[in-house]
Amino acid sequence: MISELRRNIRTLSLPLAEKLGLTKISDFADIIVFSFLFFTAVHVSLSPLASKLLFPVAYGKAGRRARNNWDIHVVSLVHALAVIILAGQCLGLSSLDADRAFGWDNKAGYVQAIACGYFLWDSLDAMVHFIDVGFVCHGIACLAIYTLGFKPFLAYYGVRFLFWELSTVFLNIHWFLDHTGKTGSTLQFVNGTVLLLTFSCVRLLWGGKMSYDFFHTLQDVSDQLPFAYIVIYGGGNVILQALNWFWFVKMISALRKRFTSPKSNGYSVPNGNGKLAEHID
Repeated sequence: MISELRRNIRTLSLPLAEKLGLTKISDFADIIVFSFLFFTAVHVSLSPLASKLLFPVAYGKAGRRARNNWDIHVVSLVHALAVIILAGQCLGLSSLDADRAFGWDNKAGYVQAIACGYFLWDSLDAMVHFIDVGFVCHGIACLAIYTLGFKPFLAYYGVRFLFWELSTVFLNIHWFLDHTGKTGSTLQFVNGTVLLLTFSCVRLLWGGKMSYDFFHTLQDVSDQLPFAYIVIYGGGNVILQALNWFWFVKMISALRKRFTSPKSNGYSVPNGNGKLAEHID
């Protein structure tokens, strides 16, 4: 039954794939759909069930909006842990390194499909629970970039940029510590330090180097691409890098107030998935 469902999803996706010129996406359309459904299920079912059992006070006695925000962070954490492991298995793929613009490997396609399903959920959630336009822009930009990557295009960079999610792990841990009575604790201080280190290393330093290489690759093949690809990938990369620097400054400010002020006045720091990674009450 599952096999038949997967075949049907792939078959139904073929006309759209051909129309958009995404020659590889139909082979992974089922993974995208299942990924979206999985993260939706974590949000609306699995996280509420597990959180009530594991955190009967912090979660069970929270209001509806607070519980939903908690569930969003659970989804973000699950995705970050899964995608880091899967992307790590694609770093040594010779077919991607041989052609950084159009190289392809089905392992990379599988990881990108999972990311597409997540960023589809992320984009819809950011629009439904609108907090900041930056969250919406981040989700839509990531969804567009990873979807259009099934041309195939830039799979080499796609799996590497997913390592940005390493900092998301510590962003979410920081948020959970904040909401389980560990605010200002030594554990939160250590996690906050690791958060800043990982964010600066994987997003700003290594991510900046990858972005520099990315623009060189984009320039080398610009005459082989539709103009829309240049705008989406070039503009999307600039937006995401700008958001990384903006969020880094916000994180430093929030952490400083967290550990130097006896009482904070309410600061919000978004994580790399367009969700609220920290709220200081």
